[in-house]
Amino acid sequence: MRVHFHGAAGEVTGSMHLVEAAGRRILIDCGMVQGSPEAEARNFAPFPFDAAGIDALVLSHAHIDHVGRVPRLTMAGFDGPIYAQAATADLLPIMLMDSASLAESDAERANRKRKPGQPEAMPLYTREDVRDALKQVRPLPYAARTELFPGVEIAFRDAGHILGSSIVELWADGRKLVFSGDLGMKGTPILRDPEPVREADLLLMESTYGNRNHRQRSETVHELGEILDAAWKDRGNVLIPAFAVGRTQELLYWFARHWDDWDMARWRIYLDSPMASKVVQVYDRHHELFDAEAREVWRGTPNPFRLPNLRVTETAEESMSINRLHGGAIIIAGNGMANGGRILHHMRQNLPRRQTRIVFVGYQAEGTIGRRLVEGARWVRIHGHDVRVNAHRHTVGGLSAHADQQGLLDWYAGFAPSPPLALVHGEDIAREALAGEIHERHGVEALLARPGMALDV
Repeated sequence: MRVHFHGAAGEVTGSMHLVEAAGRRILIDCGMVQGSPEAEARNFAPFPFDAAGIDALVLSHAHIDHVGRVPRLTMAGFDGPIYAQAATADLLPIMLMDSASLAESDAERANRKRKPGQPEAMPLYTREDVRDALKQVRPLPYAARTELFPGVEIAFRDAGHILGSSIVELWADGRKLVFSGDLGMKGTPILRDPEPVREADLLLMESTYGNRNHRQRSETVHELGEILDAAWKDRGNVLIPAFAVGRTQELLYWFARHWDDWDMARWRIYLDSPMASKVVQVYDRHHELFDAEAREVWRGTPNPFRLPNLRVTETAEESMSINRLHGGAIIIAGNGMANGGRILHHMRQNLPRRQTRIVFVGYQAEGTIGRRLVEGARWVRIHGHDVRVNAHRHTVGGLSAHADQQGLLDWYAGFAPSPPLALVHGEDIAREALAGEIHERHGVEALLARPGMALDV
């Protein structure tokens, strides 16, 4: 068995790893590169392998940095099966159709501004390309050991990151490869804890937060309540960049849990995402994946997805109308790194106001507007306009969808014996810190995977 690293190897987006085993070629993830315009331009580059020669694609979960180039793969000639956990398979069309719609809009906008002699801008893929790719999806349940080809089997285990997120186990050539996917934190609301895995001949493990620990979730939730109260007293709006799957659902969960003590009824809450209502329907179809506490909350009043003052905005006109509100609104909008999507329109209007609070609840990749704001930028450029940042900024890492350093170490410690491992899906500063901790505790020298590197199992 040989593993080739082609993405999320020294960065946190663009997940893509190729496994050669039993005479077959299995691709694990096919994610979009996110960040600066230069980084995202890499999504148009040819794949570093023959797409038509891939026998199967296995997806760990539905976040766009793990699935966002699937239509490009099929456009390049891949016609094999695409395996995903059942909830991931349900989320996939929502995520990819939204991605295609944004790509089409971006290309159309660029072509309107195109000068004579400039080449026509093309979308990364279209909605029709997505429809073609989705025909190849094969949903699988958790825990079922499934033969993909003679001598090649996989199983999905719950990764506790988002609905349907999976740890991938792959058996071939008498060896076992484990890919952690993105691991969630223990005790994350709604989701179950990441499942332990006991043995592997090689582990590919994410390292997003390999150099730091999150605050206690209870402290973070308390802080969130204080932020909302301060914003209300200042008569300002609260902006929360969040991806449509994951942190959005957790935020609504906490609003329901603290409905009375946070006086949530006074707010106008906007879920400004054309995907939101569709994602909610997927969550409603998969209560069997919720933890026990979440199932209890869903039976209570108010239901997190049906708060009496929650408005899900579908159209661009509804979204633009929110910008007439100068206070009393909580606006949750994509994307979560503030690098595109509707949140940018709200930021352009609200960042100059001192009453505004902007709350970051997830990882902000290098090169994104979200990262620049977290690092204290006083000016950001949005849609070609320089915007002064007077708003209060808050980073509440305790709501992260990713395990922190201690969570990663605890999950790795569940293996017996400690397997060789390659660290992926992390910037070098995080990977080096995690590798050092693992070496000190377990005596294992972790490989820091790089694009183009290959490893025999």
